[in-house]
Amino acid sequence: MDILKRISAYKAEGEKLAWSGSFKDYIDLLKRDPTPAMTAHSRVYEMIESFGVVDDGGTAKKYKFFEQEIFGLDRAVEKLVEEYFHSSARRLDVRKRILLLMGPVSGGKSTIVTMLKRGLEQFSRTERGAVYAIKGCPMHEDPLHLIPHELRPEAERELGVRIEGNLCPSCQMRVRTEYSGDIENVQVERVLISEENRIGIGTFSPSDPKSQDIADLTGSIDFSTITEFGSESDPRAYRFDGELNKANRGLMEFQEMLKCDEKFLWNLLSLTQEGNFKAGRFALISADELIIAHTNETEYKSFIANKKNEALQSRMIVMPIPYNLKVSEEEKIYKKLIGQSDMKHIHIAPHSLRSAAIFSILTRLKETKKQGMDLVKKMRMYDGEEIEGYKEADLKEMQSEYIEEGMSGIDPRYVINRISSALIKQDLQCINALDVLRALKDGLDQHPSITKEERERYLNFISTARKEYDGLAKKEIQKAFVYSFEESARTLFENYLDNIESYCNWAKIKDPLTGEEMDPDERLMRSIEEQIGVSENAKKAFREEILIRISSYSRKGKKFDYYSHERLREAIEKKLFTDLKDIVKITTSTKTPDEKQLKRINEVTKRLIDEHGYCPVCANELLRYVGSLLNR
Repeated sequence: MDILKRISAYKAEGEKLAWSGSFKDYIDLLKRDPTPAMTAHSRVYEMIESFGVVDDGGTAKKYKFFEQEIFGLDRAVEKLVEEYFHSSARRLDVRKRILLLMGPVSGGKSTIVTMLKRGLEQFSRTERGAVYAIKGCPMHEDPLHLIPHELRPEAERELGVRIEGNLCPSCQMRVRTEYSGDIENVQVERVLISEENRIGIGTFSPSDPKSQDIADLTGSIDFSTITEFGSESDPRAYRFDGELNKANRGLMEFQEMLKCDEKFLWNLLSLTQEGNFKAGRFALISADELIIAHTNETEYKSFIANKKNEALQSRMIVMPIPYNLKVSEEEKIYKKLIGQSDMKHIHIAPHSLRSAAIFSILTRLKETKKQGMDLVKKMRMYDGEEIEGYKEADLKEMQSEYIEEGMSGIDPRYVINRISSALIKQDLQCINALDVLRALKDGLDQHPSITKEERERYLNFISTARKEYDGLAKKEIQKAFVYSFEESARTLFENYLDNIESYCNWAKIKDPLTGEEMDPDERLMRSIEEQIGVSENAKKAFREEILIRISSYSRKGKKFDYYSHERLREAIEKKLFTDLKDIVKITTSTKTPDEKQLKRINEVTKRLIDEHGYCPVCANELLRYVGSLLNR
């Protein structure tokens, strides 16, 4: 669609959303649907829920609202939504608390807040998220505040809503002067939440306490009208344009909250507990807003160490936002950040970002006390892989072993900075995993917060990531070569199935050439099963599981083929690769390949490019690298 037409259509959509009418019209609207009268906390929760929730019985629910930007933090996000947003939407006492997101740098705290702000803006454009306010009110006041306190219980019963708060000083004066106290005719309009237009979203950033004024939060005297109205207590001589005023009906963000001067935080004591704050020479001003702040762990520890902060501390709900601990999710973070850059034209070889992610995750994990479980196995289990001898219960036990796991380690920003330095080298068409790991290693000396001991540990983790990559590289070449021997793979597959069928049925197997009856070939079966770590004790269960699956496929009228069982396919490919190792070694390492070898190299290179995401440069580099590995 033409961009100018799209802009016009968007503008027209916004105009369609416009609504205005009298307070009487608004009451009629609420009788049909009371949802516009929900609190700011309810609005945020409804907005998150509107995107959908996936509960597949796993370790945590997945909230679709967060899935495009937040990766690997399902448990932290579920805790955040259920323990704060859901509870506060149900008017439980947690809504009278400041939500403080606390975690390491570059962990996703500000991303979560930004998403909530953008989500609220979008939600207010929907029918369910519609927000109505008194027309002309600088704080986009809830029209229900017009109802006198004495009549509110009756109005609440009739409309099925709750009414909390009082009119702001500006609206009180306007009702008296403009409407002569006739609240029925007070004009109401629909407003769209917008950070840009300062409607329903406020943001406060700390700066120099000497120059920063409390007016940034609560508004200030209007010097252009003070001479006209003569009194600081006249609402017409006051600008209700502080961040707390403008955040009414929505969300108030405090960036790096604990860096703020104490005087800026005192206003939050009554705002959180009573839903009002003091400004100028006025009575307490009501505000319905969700207060969300973020800080790092060091700032938080020094904050709670100061006894003067106990009152504010008791009004906080602290939600830890740790680093992601899943390799596959860490990869997504890097892809997202690189996708936002202008370096998309440089090809990144497969497994390059995975190698960086392996290094990052290893720095964040803590050694478990569980016997036989090392960091690499733990990393794999966290990423959803099955590790023989360990179950789901072991995973949950490890996840709850250290509360602070994920609160330290290498941050995504450092990794992206180092990948960027590798990307911007001159005349670079493609970077691979070795380039990325080298860049990470070179940058450790420049990292300001790494101790000498940590540096040694991190260098070991880079070596571990390199070993993991070596395994992935061999596997990639293995797959590409085995495709060239696909017929051999299928023959081996059929042979294995015949043998396990005879084994499980206590039957003999017929030689296809001589017709002679023989015992199942145990050596062949074990040579395949050992490739994927099936132990002697587990072989019977593994073979029976395959036969059950064949039977299940047959009942459904489907054919069980080479691609039907991923682990069996992997075992056969590994077995073939072991048998073909010498051919692969000669083919990949020879400097002057003969015609047959050259044909095979070209076939493998083409497969790497067509089916595995390589470019000609990194495909050839991979072949050379795996050749050197096999010759060691």
